[in-house]
Amino acid sequence: MRRHAMVCSIQLALLGMAAPAMALAQNTDNDQTKQLDTVQVTGSRIPRAQVEGPAPVTVVNAEQIKAAGFTSVPDVLRSLSQNNGYTQGQQNTTGAQSTPGAQAVDLRGLGPNHTLVLINGRRIADFPLPLNGKSNFTDIGNIPLGMIDRIEVLTGSASAVYGSDAMAGVINFILKKSTDGTTIDYRYGDTSRGGGESHDLTLTTGFEQGNFSGIVGVELMDKHPVWGTQRKVQDSTLDGPTSRSRLPTLVARRYDVDEDVALDPEGDCSALAGLNSGTTHLALDRYGEPYCGSERITAQRTINNERKGATAYGSFEYRFDDNLSWFADVQLGRQEVKLMTGNGTSSYPSDNMGWEFHDPASTDNNDKVFYNAGTGHYEIWRRQFGPEEVGGLKNRMNTTTQKTLAVTTGLKGMLGDNWNWEGAYNHSQYKADVKMPRIKADAANRLFLGERLGYDDDGYAIYNPDPARLFKPLTPAEFASIAAMSSFHPEAKNDNVSFTADTPALFSLPTGDVGFAGVVEYGRQSYAIHPDPLALTADAYYGPQYGDGSGSRNRWSAAGELRVPVVSNLQASLAGRYDRYSFGNRHPGKFTYSAGLEWRPLDTLLVRSSYGTGFRAPDMHYLFADDDYYRKTSTDYYHCRQDEPGFSNGECWDEGDWDTNTLDVYSGNRNLDVETSKSFTAGFVWSPIANFDLAVDYYKIKVMNQVQSQDREILRITEANCRLGKTDTGATVDPTSPTCVDAMARVIRNSNGDITSVHFAPINIAREETSGIDVAANYRLQTAAAGNFSFTGTYTWAHRHTRQQYPGDPTEDMLSVSFSDTTLPRVKSNLGVTWDKGEWGASLFGDYLGRVANYDNDAWTEATWRFNAGARYDINDHLRVSLSVNNLFDKMPPRDATWAAYPYYNTSWFDAIGRSYFVQVTWKLGGKPL
Repeated sequence: MRRHAMVCSIQLALLGMAAPAMALAQNTDNDQTKQLDTVQVTGSRIPRAQVEGPAPVTVVNAEQIKAAGFTSVPDVLRSLSQNNGYTQGQQNTTGAQSTPGAQAVDLRGLGPNHTLVLINGRRIADFPLPLNGKSNFTDIGNIPLGMIDRIEVLTGSASAVYGSDAMAGVINFILKKSTDGTTIDYRYGDTSRGGGESHDLTLTTGFEQGNFSGIVGVELMDKHPVWGTQRKVQDSTLDGPTSRSRLPTLVARRYDVDEDVALDPEGDCSALAGLNSGTTHLALDRYGEPYCGSERITAQRTINNERKGATAYGSFEYRFDDNLSWFADVQLGRQEVKLMTGNGTSSYPSDNMGWEFHDPASTDNNDKVFYNAGTGHYEIWRRQFGPEEVGGLKNRMNTTTQKTLAVTTGLKGMLGDNWNWEGAYNHSQYKADVKMPRIKADAANRLFLGERLGYDDDGYAIYNPDPARLFKPLTPAEFASIAAMSSFHPEAKNDNVSFTADTPALFSLPTGDVGFAGVVEYGRQSYAIHPDPLALTADAYYGPQYGDGSGSRNRWSAAGELRVPVVSNLQASLAGRYDRYSFGNRHPGKFTYSAGLEWRPLDTLLVRSSYGTGFRAPDMHYLFADDDYYRKTSTDYYHCRQDEPGFSNGECWDEGDWDTNTLDVYSGNRNLDVETSKSFTAGFVWSPIANFDLAVDYYKIKVMNQVQSQDREILRITEANCRLGKTDTGATVDPTSPTCVDAMARVIRNSNGDITSVHFAPINIAREETSGIDVAANYRLQTAAAGNFSFTGTYTWAHRHTRQQYPGDPTEDMLSVSFSDTTLPRVKSNLGVTWDKGEWGASLFGDYLGRVANYDNDAWTEATWRFNAGARYDINDHLRVSLSVNNLFDKMPPRDATWAAYPYYNTSWFDAIGRSYFVQVTWKLGGKPL
């Protein structure tokens, strides 16, 4: 077979030029001096024989994924010790509403949008809705696990080859390129606590007809949801850690604003007693005032999504001759994701299963108050709907149909004996049909209050309603008259044309050949939310008013890379790239570069170091977002701490006495500057014996001008600190600091001093910096009697992670328990052991998460271990049966006495799925043995 380099585009580069410890274990049982065919290892465009280099790369292959018991791409990436950022889980209600069904990855805790995600080295379209309504990101939830050959991960700035976005790192999903025979995989899964039954069927086959060859794969998935009602740790408000959180969730309430008192429910809630599986009853709030409530409502949501769909993948090549071939990769997917978000609190109903009167035409931000002509008082009416009224919970689920397409095609070949080239076109798109259940505000107002009789002299709407109507169950037909499905049709596209050329020997030095690779690219990126027009108005639906956004930008770039043998055991790598973007009347550009050294003083030791710069053009939604409105019950921390000196922010929130209704406004910022970064790594890979290797690397990443969307809660807390001149812990605050000036301008108060709105936007913050150490080790033990054993382990220790919002502000320690935002874990690690002997095999994989801060950021939540176990039996050399158990010891999230919001634990790090098991049958028709 001709020894030659595999050619790829600019995207197949600078993930670091080393295979990780997980990959090294596959090679160390061979002789150290074995010659390898030159291949394109993700991390460099230049073909090379060595599988190590100046920057560490983590590689996880398909067999390792199966051995660890992972059943989805998010599960695989969640286990990586370098993936230590705060990302939304499937039951995060805010995230689930804004990006239903999508999941993100966050390397080094620098934010999901700072990790570049590739498939086969190519950029893919973003999820078409922005994360939490703010930033664009890549959805990893719909990547087909069964099609993956391996995953390669670099952490650090890699813009010198990849361009924008490669700041925290790059993740490259390499799908299968070849297969012998036909393989059928069927996996059945379920959970020991109920819910979550799943079926997964994957078929892959290949062909070779003369000069034409290819591989085709199809994956079918059917996964049932897990409901909060199916887990005892969160099946009712009684699981809450505080007295306020344990109060029943509101079903119906009538409030007299004039007397500042809740009115007695009609019939003491007897007419509503059958709702919510017969759990609705008369309840008292923390002030002893009555309402109809149920402890059960809060758990009527999914904690793991329902997902059904199919993904097809094909990779083809036609060889005209030894020096020219055509290639194409095609991926097509369609999945339907369903989920149910939160159902209100003890005080307020949710927007998809509840109603309270509101009229934007009413006066001075009191649009939830109306004048009751029958009583002569101003009142507030609230109502939450039970499953019996809406026709079952599944009738109110968010439904997202995800439609993805990625096509890459082009020509590649050789010029002479040393030059490889490739010209490629890549198109990817992500379209979605999103259906969000909503309550039609005007129809619900009329159903419960009757016809509006006008407005009084103060601007309040006038009604003369029958109070019994509020406390009477609705028929499904009545509910249907006020219900609607608000439909969005967002889409995102990415097109790219590239030409790449490389040679292992541009010219020769006395120390060896100098390798070179170069690329030129042109690309276009676009997105459009296409929202329901009624969702943009203030009065169509009860609940949040959504915003719009759309835009496009062009990019061109050129890059080059050199690998230079300095002396026989010292090699240097250099790369540089220039990118230029164009959108509107702006044309930001940036040159980035990287350098690396590999020193091999011994055959068994590699000492390595790398330095790289990065940049990131602002997210399109950061730039092009229209005004987005958020109706919110907001805590006024200033008034709370003014009235109750010594109260903590957590006590202010928990008491609820200083809650106020606000209409917050989020807007894009077209004046954002590009972000820049610098990263440095230094370490070694040591393999003293054939079956053992150890990698230790220090990393440091510094991001400047980082774009982040301001947090409304933090803005209100900051505004209170600035007005009072101190934090709730007593630390002195300078009211004239840039942060204080900005916060006090964004928190809008009326003439009475009450908060009416918070105006927030994406901004360039001064800097964020993180550093630490990665350790990875592998050991393989081969015995004649007991079989073969393989031990792996990775460990990441974050030494420092700081953030400064504006120049001149104090530096915040994001690893400290007192950090005002969510604290990141200092340690993540994992351990794995596999055993095989003949037709039998077994594995055990443990995932460790170090302690994280509690909700109040005043104490630590305990560190946790989660274990997966697996076993396999080969019935014959073409038929295998496997069993895997995830969360072997059925561990639930650690208790947090301060996490008063449902589900009473941090959903970014933990879930209550519990033990799950999977049975898999693998049948291979033809080809080599399994």
